[in-house]
Amino acid sequence: MQIDWIIAGAGFTGATLAERIATACNERVLVVERRPHIAGNAYDLPDSDGLLRHRHGPHIFHTQSEKVWRYLQRFSAWRPYFHRVRAVVDGRQIPVPFNLDSIEALFPRALAERYQAALLARFRFGERVPILKLMSEAEGELAEFARFVYEKVFRNYTLKQWGLAPEELSPSVTARVPIVVSRDDRYFQDRWQAMPAEGYTALIDRMLDHPNIKVMLRTDFREVRPLFPDARVIYTGAIDDYFGHRFGTLPYRSLRFEWQTLTAEQHQEVATINYPQEYDFTRITEMKHLTGQTGARTALLAEYPQVYQPGVNEPYYPIPREQNQTLYARYQALAREEEDVIFCGRLGDYKYYNMDQAVGAALSVFEKRINKTDRRKLHRVRQIEFTAGVSTQTG
Repeated sequence: MQIDWIIAGAGFTGATLAERIATACNERVLVVERRPHIAGNAYDLPDSDGLLRHRHGPHIFHTQSEKVWRYLQRFSAWRPYFHRVRAVVDGRQIPVPFNLDSIEALFPRALAERYQAALLARFRFGERVPILKLMSEAEGELAEFARFVYEKVFRNYTLKQWGLAPEELSPSVTARVPIVVSRDDRYFQDRWQAMPAEGYTALIDRMLDHPNIKVMLRTDFREVRPLFPDARVIYTGAIDDYFGHRFGTLPYRSLRFEWQTLTAEQHQEVATINYPQEYDFTRITEMKHLTGQTGARTALLAEYPQVYQPGVNEPYYPIPREQNQTLYARYQALAREEEDVIFCGRLGDYKYYNMDQAVGAALSVFEKRINKTDRRKLHRVRQIEFTAGVSTQTG
């Protein structure tokens, strides 16, 4: 069988590019995945009670991109879902992102009204204000309010999640969960917010269900690459790993997950409850809120952030710091010298992508670097038949 492309990784990035190449270019794609499953960190699977669990932490789809939304509509029915989060602050559950209702929940009425008035005098209704921006600009009572929110909501949670204080990270980190000058308690305000009706694994499986695509699970890219020397490569793994950590290891944060199953229709009022002040875990998510399932049992997931250790745990989050971007730039320079290799995805680009951003970036790579390529200049690809033992299982 002819192989035109090898794609390392069967997550959103790899699946999007495999589907586009197979469908739009009519070329043959081999997707290799070191894990025993497709869908990357979005992998979900029912447990013994039939409860669909997000095995690598909660994944909530939301996007402002009509292009991404329309693309993914092809592969799944979708269930509308608006994610809501609470945080336990001083023993009370308050809406997160911190909003006008959060103020009323935490402060005496007169003080709450003054803080609300100060926010509305400084910012327009509905504005989303990063905490570090508020702290740098606020004066008087608004500065007092900003310091309270920073200490109670942001600082300890960030220390647990990243092992660093907010000021030590890129401002983009704290900007992801701003203060919202409204009473909208939805965690996201994107135009499209929904969950795939049958889960992410089923969605990715349909993306990869094409006669031009073959999938090999439990497979190391390095073992397969020599078998197809003329195939072009899309690499969605860690860019520093590809180059043998030549300049050192790019830092990531990892997670440890602790599951609990309870006999209850529902345990939490909302899907996720954050714990910025207490405990070693950062949050607990009840899966049934995300999946829409009903029944007498419910599954809870607690997340414990960890230092990433290669070969021991998974690299979930690139750490957005200036010095890390400097190190990444050195690997990026090496990547430009790889004529027939495209690096992309959260690990390949060393970027903190949401799922829609990963899909959008993959579509952009396809349009700019693959679909417009002059096909007369592509290498002639060897004709190599898959052996009978090659697995085509995709989930």
